[in-house]
Amino acid sequence: MPVTTELTTNASPFIPAPASPYQGDIARYWDQEARPVNLRLGDVDGLYHHHYGIGDVDHAALGDTADSEYEKKLIAELHRLESAQAEVLLDHLGTIGRADTLVDAGCGRGGSMVMAHQRFGCSVEGVTLSAKQADFANRRAHELGIEDHVRARVCNMLDMPFESGQAAASWNNESSMYVDLEDLFAEHSRVLRVGGRYVTITGCWNPRYGQPSKWVSQINAHFECNIHSRREYLRAMADNRLVPQAVIDLTAATTPYWQLRATSSLVTGIEEAFLNSYEDGSFQYLLIAADRV
Repeated sequence: MPVTTELTTNASPFIPAPASPYQGDIARYWDQEARPVNLRLGDVDGLYHHHYGIGDVDHAALGDTADSEYEKKLIAELHRLESAQAEVLLDHLGTIGRADTLVDAGCGRGGSMVMAHQRFGCSVEGVTLSAKQADFANRRAHELGIEDHVRARVCNMLDMPFESGQAAASWNNESSMYVDLEDLFAEHSRVLRVGGRYVTITGCWNPRYGQPSKWVSQINAHFECNIHSRREYLRAMADNRLVPQAVIDLTAATTPYWQLRATSSLVTGIEEAFLNSYEDGSFQYLLIAADRV
């Protein structure tokens, strides 16, 4: 059953203090976040995402813009595209068994964790700086009867409470722009077993543009993040025993999502920056899958 209100139960008996003032700012940002574009889309089927969508828009499913149900159909279509993005990430995790453990670094309200468990039958551990998000994700897992397999906890993704080599696979889905990449990939390399798979889907600025564009700067300011360049991702992976197996440019695949979202009642004011930066080539939407060696 979809959740339509924020939840207040503590995610854990102890919530550690942020490791830095910036992390404290980010924790407060996401504790206070309640955008309809995240909550109303999640209400469609109970999967609450904090990432964007990929794929072609199904205009037949949307129907006539004059239809009284059009906005409801548009929201459902945006949500379908966001879930399609998560499916693509899961496609790149490799072979996962029911006894395996996966790690979602920056898990948000837990939509991707639920999808991973539903697909693989395995355990999924999520981490987030936001107690509110972790609480939401844990309540959803309880409502779905999968709390023994899916859990979110409040902690720093640069210092995760998992044993070295514990994870068969791990990922960041649009959350890596909140941390230093060298530190992030060192931690993923630690928690992954040798041969384990790491996947990220992320926006990054294009080194060929020269420097971050004004649109990228607007996105940084809007989300209080620090978008990295494509080159920084590949360099930091190489430094931390993560060998890319696939680098896929999803920019063209995500553009229809943003074009549709810009016509909805859920606009947040950042849609123009995404569309313009994709058009001028200063910003890219990438999937990188890498193996731990």
